[in-house]
Amino acid sequence: MHTDTERCVRAVQSKDARFDGWFFTAVLTTRIYCRPSCPVVPPKVRNMTFYPSAAACQQAGFRACKRCRPDTSPGSPEWNARADSVARAMRLIRDGVVDREGVPGLASRLGYSARQIERQLLAELGAGPLALARAQRAQTARLLIETTTLPLAEVAFAAGFSSVRTFNETVREVFALAPGELRTRAARGPLAPAAPGVIALRLPYRAPLNPSNLFGHLAATAVPGIEEWRDGAYRRTLTLPYGHGIVALTPQPDHIACRLSLTDPRDLTQAISRCRWLLDLDADPVAVDSQLRTDPLLAPLVDAGPGRRVPRTVDGAEFAVRAVLGQQVSTAAARTHAARLVNAHGVPVEDPEGGLTHLFPAPQALAGLDPESLALPRTRRTTLTTLVAALADGTLRLGPDTDWERTRAELSALPGFGPWTVEVIAMRALGDPNAFLPTDLGIRRAAERLGLPATPAVLTARAADWRPWRAYAVQYLWTVDDHPINHLPA
Repeated sequence: MHTDTERCVRAVQSKDARFDGWFFTAVLTTRIYCRPSCPVVPPKVRNMTFYPSAAACQQAGFRACKRCRPDTSPGSPEWNARADSVARAMRLIRDGVVDREGVPGLASRLGYSARQIERQLLAELGAGPLALARAQRAQTARLLIETTTLPLAEVAFAAGFSSVRTFNETVREVFALAPGELRTRAARGPLAPAAPGVIALRLPYRAPLNPSNLFGHLAATAVPGIEEWRDGAYRRTLTLPYGHGIVALTPQPDHIACRLSLTDPRDLTQAISRCRWLLDLDADPVAVDSQLRTDPLLAPLVDAGPGRRVPRTVDGAEFAVRAVLGQQVSTAAARTHAARLVNAHGVPVEDPEGGLTHLFPAPQALAGLDPESLALPRTRRTTLTTLVAALADGTLRLGPDTDWERTRAELSALPGFGPWTVEVIAMRALGDPNAFLPTDLGIRRAAERLGLPATPAVLTARAADWRPWRAYAVQYLWTVDDHPINHLPA
C-alpha cells in the first residue's frame, strides 16, 4: 500500500487507525516516522514519504515518534492472509527465529537460500531479515525497559542483543533516547506496577474486536491444568524456547491486557507473538466484515456482532492432538480426553495463582504412548499415534510458517484425517483465513436456519463469494447456535 501515495496521504490526514501497521509515514523535515493515526498535526504532503515497515524507516535514518509510538502498531494483516514466502518469513521473524537461528535458519525453514530471502524481503518491505529482526528487538527492549525493573544489562540480552553496547546504540538510534531515559519517562506515566516477575503490557488491535466468540471459544474448550478462565481473564501455560511461561489475557475496550510470567525473559518476543497469533490481533476486521456483508444472509450476523476473530492456538502440534481427541465427541468429552493426556504426560509447572498445573506434552513425550492406555476407539488410537509419530520425527510440521496447501495434503494422507479435521487444523493452527468447515455440525445447523445449502459440496460452492475470509464466515455462522463458545463466561 505504501506505493499508493494519494491513498496514504488521505489516511494520514484523516488519522485513520485502520491503516496502522499497513504503512509508516516518514517526515523528511523532522526525520521522524509515525503511524497513520498519529495525533499531531499532519505534515505537508511534500514532506511525507511512506515505507512498508518500521525497519525500512529505521534503515533510512528516521527515528520513532514519541507521541504515537509506531513501534507498538498492530502488525500488518497481510502476513496472516498470505501463504507466500515473504508472509511466512515475516511470521517466522515475528516469532524470533532470526534471533535464535540467524538468517540461515530462517532460509532453511522456508526452503530457500539466504540470498533469495534477503532479496524478496528487500523488494517488498524495504529491509532485510536482519533489519526486521533488529526493529523487533528494539520494540522488545522498550517493553522490558518500561514495564519491568530488570537491570538494563539484563534487558539487553533478554531482548536478543549480543552486547550492551549494541543495545544502547540501537535504542538511541530508534527512539532518540537512552535506555535510562526511556525508563525515567515511563516511571512518570500512569502505568500500574506489576507484581514481581510479571510483565504487564497492552496488546493493540484494529477495531472493532468482538471478544464474545474469541474468549468464549477459548474458555469453553479450555483443558484443565493448562488453561482456565478466571476473574475475566483467559489464562494458560506456554512452552517456550528457553523455558515456560504463564499468560493472562483480559479483553479491554481498546486493547488486550496481557500479564506474562516467564522463567526466562529472552522468551518475551515469542510469548507476545504467540498471544497475538492466538487472538488473531493483526486481522483487518473492516476488510473482512465488508466482504461478508455483501452476502444478504450473512449481513445480519455481521451487523449483530462485528469484529469477530478466529480463535487460534499457541502451538500447532498441541492443537492437532486436541483436534483428533475431539473427533466425533462433545466439547466436554474432548476436554476430558485432553486433560487425561496432560496429567499423564505433561510437564508439571508451578502457578503462583493456582489453577494451572502442567505444560501440554510435546510430541516427543507422546511418541512412546501406549495406545491401550487411551480410552478411545481403536481407529482413533491409530490416528493419534500416527499423528504424534509424524510430529515427533519432524515429518509433519504445523505452525504459522508452513505452506497451507502442502500441509493439508500431508494431513489428509494420515489415517483417520477427514475434511473436518484437516480444515479445523488449517483454520486454527496454520491460520489460513480461507479454511472452511462445511461438514461441521454447527455450520450445517446454521445453514439450514439461514436458508443456505446444507449439503457440504453445495455449501462450499455457495461460500465461494466469502473468499478469502471463509474462516471468519465460520465464526459468524457458529453464532446461530446457542453454544457456550459464543459467550464470554459470567
